[in-house]
Amino acid sequence: MTTSQPSHTDARASVEAVFRIESPRIIAGVTRVVRDVGIAEELAQDALVAALEQWPRDGVPHNPGAWLMAIARRRAVDLVRRRENYARKLAEIGRDLDTTVAPEEPADPDAIDDDLLRLVFTACHPVLSAEARTALTLRLLGGLTTPEIARAFLVPEPTVAQRIVRAKRTLAAKNVPFEVPHGPDRAARLDSVLDVIYLIFNEGYAATAGDDWLRPALCEDALRLARQLAALMPKEPEVHALAALLEFQASRTAARTGPDGEPVLLADQNRRRWNRRLIARGVAALARAEATATGAPGPYALQATIAACHAHAYTYEETDWATIATLYGLLSARAPSPVVELNRAVAVSMADGPAPALRIVDTLTAEPALRDYHLLPSVRGDLLQRLGRTAEARAEFERAAELTRNERERELLLRRASTAADQSGRH
Repeated sequence: MTTSQPSHTDARASVEAVFRIESPRIIAGVTRVVRDVGIAEELAQDALVAALEQWPRDGVPHNPGAWLMAIARRRAVDLVRRRENYARKLAEIGRDLDTTVAPEEPADPDAIDDDLLRLVFTACHPVLSAEARTALTLRLLGGLTTPEIARAFLVPEPTVAQRIVRAKRTLAAKNVPFEVPHGPDRAARLDSVLDVIYLIFNEGYAATAGDDWLRPALCEDALRLARQLAALMPKEPEVHALAALLEFQASRTAARTGPDGEPVLLADQNRRRWNRRLIARGVAALARAEATATGAPGPYALQATIAACHAHAYTYEETDWATIATLYGLLSARAPSPVVELNRAVAVSMADGPAPALRIVDTLTAEPALRDYHLLPSVRGDLLQRLGRTAEARAEFERAAELTRNERERELLLRRASTAADQSGRH
């Protein structure tokens, strides 16, 4: 059953929106059948093409995600049937392949039957480099395009494209199983899995490109995966810490956009709209992280503690910026990164004023990884504006607006540039 026939433009927009949300589940479900993530992605794209052909003519299905999944799985089954070398697997899967019954997996008391989680662990197999694992999983699970992944990595697009192609070929050549591994193999992939889930959440929390500031479906998938991973690995403190961090971050979602979808900065957010249930979940997860830790806190534990400081402040002015600046200093020592230093500068600006923070930011301007990172000139513009150097601030906000690929963020930065220009004109 379909809805009333839409216009061609509306139908195409519906197809693209649904596919963006559903593609990870489709790829994961199809991988169960073909056991090759590269082929699964191609079959998901085939389903997209079929939707682009049929939906403008026949209308958008009432359950478009299920429609896309059905088309992709049907083509996967056809492909398996055509391949003689899959005869043994066909027997294992069963005679009635239209139902796409998955082969039984080894019994394990803490196994999680979740194709998306299987997809994450498969794409994070140690036969791949750390960079390739993250890029591939962001592509398959997060539904991100190559430019978006390049933006998240702060590396050139051709580099990301090569990583993804080589990763899929390697997984196929090595016949990597589609599974959540057990024992030492699971622990060996954990760091990459955590990083991937975090990056997916971040892409949903502040989209690198497009017309929308938030992509809630990505945040929801990442948060669900973090929760499931915490259930799967209850003795791993960094797993609980990541779950805590995402709970705290997700609690702010409703306050991060205005009535028309425009971004609302942290200082301007109505904290009564923060989700206290998610904050409570974050507090509980952070407590579990601390209870299971045996040494110094890891990077996610430090970030979760920073997020907890924000969550406990009922107003922006009540935020314990001195503690946050200290925590960022610990994080910078534990996991050095120019982005962490930039965040530390923001905290320092609130704790000690914009001048010392600007000195930190100025040391980052020569960092190659931040050359095209729009938040560097954005932060610098804010500091300059607070110091009364409004003409310079305007230039920084305009540069940041040029660098961002998110339309909502560009509009915000241009408004800030305009405000700085007005202030400059009054001096």
